[in-house]
Amino acid sequence: MTSSQDKFFLGRQPILDRNQEITGFELLFRSADIGHAVFDSYSQACSDVIILALSSFGIHEVLGGKLGFINISLDVLLSDLFELLPNETTVLELLENIPLDDVVLERCRELKELGFALALDDHIFDPSNSEIYYLADIVKIDILMTGIDALPDVVSQFRNYPVKLLAEKVETMEQFQICSDLGFDLFQGYFFARPDVLNRQKIDVSGLALLKLLEQLSTRASIETIEMTFKENPGLSYNLLKLVNSVSLGMREKIKTLRHAILSIGMNSLRRWTQLSLFAGRDSRGINHPLLEMGAVRGRLMEILFKQLDGSTVSDERAEAAFMVGILSLLDVLFETPMEEIIANLNLNDDVTQALLYRKGRLGKMLILAEKLEVTDFDAVTVLLDECRVSLAQLLKAQLEAFNWRSSIVHQGD
Repeated sequence: MTSSQDKFFLGRQPILDRNQEITGFELLFRSADIGHAVFDSYSQACSDVIILALSSFGIHEVLGGKLGFINISLDVLLSDLFELLPNETTVLELLENIPLDDVVLERCRELKELGFALALDDHIFDPSNSEIYYLADIVKIDILMTGIDALPDVVSQFRNYPVKLLAEKVETMEQFQICSDLGFDLFQGYFFARPDVLNRQKIDVSGLALLKLLEQLSTRASIETIEMTFKENPGLSYNLLKLVNSVSLGMREKIKTLRHAILSIGMNSLRRWTQLSLFAGRDSRGINHPLLEMGAVRGRLMEILFKQLDGSTVSDERAEAAFMVGILSLLDVLFETPMEEIIANLNLNDDVTQALLYRKGRLGKMLILAEKLEVTDFDAVTVLLDECRVSLAQLLKAQLEAFNWRSSIVHQGD
């Protein structure tokens, strides 16, 4: 018997605040049984799928403590299905085709009293809707459909109401800056993941140290060599000791030396920590860096999928390579430096290098799958699943494990 989890795709699109930290995700679902012929009825056809999905695999796993923005059709808005959703982390996103009449207004008042936040999706200002503007928490503006030149007037129109403005489809840093300067509060789009190699900024000392450490761990350098890298970088040493304390709470023996700390944490955990630290230590956003979110989930997803291949016969080394490809695939964005320069001195094997530079080989194909899933290109995902020999059920299971694992990183960093 096929479970409900086998029948739909799940996507998350990050929503960032003015500090470019992730504050929530828009959750997107598409039934695997829905083809192009009925795609226009997406919101209504998937309403049951949304509720089934959230109740069957848990919204907390998917969101990791962040807000969840969920598209709501009129039928769902007027239904009693909301008891399945946690009101404190759910933003109900009213689709633009919902008539804002008296019935809808009354239902919105009820939902507000229940503790839900409300958002208006792809909304165009209309003074006759002033009542809903006093009820809504967020208004989403499609900046491409609206046009950059028209945005100042849009912002001015909404300033009389207590709503936050969310800029949708922000694809470049320039667009983000324009919207931020105009007063938008929230931003949705992948502007933060677009490499700008024209700036060619030098990798700072801490970044160089982490890359050096990563190279040493990847080539299984001696404990003396790794210890020396920590000794040369006091900041790394301090963070290592914090890590040991956070993951070795059961240790009764006090840490005596850096070598003791390295041996206590183990090389595999140290390598994973180094990979994630490249993102988390990059700037003041730390653990909330959106690239860390994307890189961690991408890497973990690829690792789990590789472990599932061929009846779980893939070696730990291959699965570890998959994780490395996933998390390193965003370093060019992070450091605004061409990938060729970043990996030139990392002594990576050919499979990993080909995947990172050209998306070639099995690792490269799996990386493309993870990338298409991030941008909710479900049509491309369908094709890639066959090419990677991964089932939809395996993909969904791996997604949930990756989301959950990412959440555990956040709690470790608290």
